[in-house]
Amino acid sequence: MHRIVVLNPKGGSGKSTITTNLASYFAARDQKPTVMDLDPQGSSIRWVNKRDQGMATVYGIAGFEKKAGVTRSFALRIANDSQVVIVDTPAALDPQRLPEVTRDANTILVPVLPSDIDIHAATRCIADLLLIAKIKREEQRVAVIANRVKRNTVMYRALMKFLHSLQIPVIATLRDSQAYVRCFEQGVGIFEVKPYAVREDIEQWQPLLGWLTQRDTFSIPTLPIPETAIAPSMPVSATSAAPVVVEPQVASIIQSITSTTATAPATVAVTPASKPAPSISMNTLYSLSSKGNASIGRNGNVDDQIRSESLPYWFLQK
Repeated sequence: MHRIVVLNPKGGSGKSTITTNLASYFAARDQKPTVMDLDPQGSSIRWVNKRDQGMATVYGIAGFEKKAGVTRSFALRIANDSQVVIVDTPAALDPQRLPEVTRDANTILVPVLPSDIDIHAATRCIADLLLIAKIKREEQRVAVIANRVKRNTVMYRALMKFLHSLQIPVIATLRDSQAYVRCFEQGVGIFEVKPYAVREDIEQWQPLLGWLTQRDTFSIPTLPIPETAIAPSMPVSATSAAPVVVEPQVASIIQSITSTTATAPATVAVTPASKPAPSISMNTLYSLSSKGNASIGRNGNVDDQIRSESLPYWFLQK
């Protein structure tokens, strides 16, 4: 069973949209996915309840509910025939819960919007995954989805440069489309409607789906999306970028990245093994994480003992 965790403590990043459309993809391939909704807002579980009985099976678990007389493990039990579990996490997730939420995750997807606020939140989220949840980078379990993007804008380029500097693979860029809203209202995903109505949206999901289904933990053969559902790439018209006010802390990060990277990455997917070490310093990443209030040693450096206990060994060897 493959477990996918969709995580970003920043609200409004599109976690429920990605969760429900992933579920629709696997449901359309008869893999009976389970949507585990840990968000008290219950958006994903509401989507499951909207589905008609004649549709492909999607199990739903309201993980945010607490039922008297029922143990937590029993309430979160997975159906025996479910082959994929997709966990929709809540906003403002306590960083100390990250090890619990990600412990059994085969894949962790972090949706990020191209805005100053979201770049700052993504910095904290990724830092906490590495430092608190102790996710080892060489396992390549974490990937980023650039969501609701408008290409050729200042913040989109800043987002891509920031993610490139951390060597976190950006496996998809999804546009801001009303198709997701219409599908959600009907309890379906874009993979369960007529392809001609969502051709461009389906095309943008291809890198993400390919990355997911080719991982070692996926021993289940998955059918490719029909060629008729894929439209050829369309040129993106240039848009004028509106002035953006960038928070000083984030601006310094972007500036340090820009000074070492002349242009944005040519491709969306970044292969960590083929890229140089992160350009953001260890102390900067540490200070942006939830552990950043730890004691500081001489010359403003993080104490070596605290650092050795908190940082994965790959980062100490940068």
